[in-house]
Amino acid sequence: MDPDTNTAPDAGAAAETIDDTDSFTKVKSKKTQKRKREHDGADMDMEEPTASKRPQFPPISGDKLKGPDEMRKIAVPAHRYTPLKENWLKIFTPIVENLQLQVRFNLKTRNVEIKTCKETQDIAALTKAADFVKAFVLGFQVEDALALLRLDELFLESFDVTDVKPLKGDHLSRAIGRIAGKGGKTKFTIENVTKTRIVLAETKVHLLGSFQNIKMARTAICNLILGSPPSKVYGNIRVVASRTAERF
Repeated sequence: MDPDTNTAPDAGAAAETIDDTDSFTKVKSKKTQKRKREHDGADMDMEEPTASKRPQFPPISGDKLKGPDEMRKIAVPAHRYTPLKENWLKIFTPIVENLQLQVRFNLKTRNVEIKTCKETQDIAALTKAADFVKAFVLGFQVEDALALLRLDELFLESFDVTDVKPLKGDHLSRAIGRIAGKGGKTKFTIENVTKTRIVLAETKVHLLGSFQNIKMARTAICNLILGSPPSKVYGNIRVVASRTAERF
């Protein structure tokens, strides 16, 4: 046999294996990729953040903000007709003179209707007036409800005693009695400590005050409904009130 003929096929096979190895691409290990990503992330963190400029727009005039006249309706229950009639002038005056709104009591639908007009300057005046009338309808005094017009941080909140604990019959009556206290003593104490106003209307509890104060009063009332003695509730709300006073 000729040695040259034997070496020729071996050389061809070697050339094919070289071509095959060249056709495969080398895959980087996951560790090297992870290191590279961490390195790039560290470089990105080292870069100083560029301060983005806020776009400055010219102030919009009050005439452009005004849209079509809006109206709010507040339904008045039957037991609040007489108080509304007696205090109508006290309700009417601040809404018309201070907030520059139009107000009327619709005798057919039994609703207090508040409407914006050309003289209305503040956009939020309609919402404030609606909250003011709603607070009076819920049972708050006009003087207390007027604070909703003067201050922005005041809110109304209502909940049912049965939302806290499903009580019935005498158990429900006792829970309401615990909230009120003898001669309204417990209710007045919670109002004075938390700087809120509370109205008890059957099983409904209405609260008027700032967000933090309403939270304190609601917690105290819920504890009374659940059966805590008033002395323990007084101590808890006094501690919380003193903490919030120190914080501010």
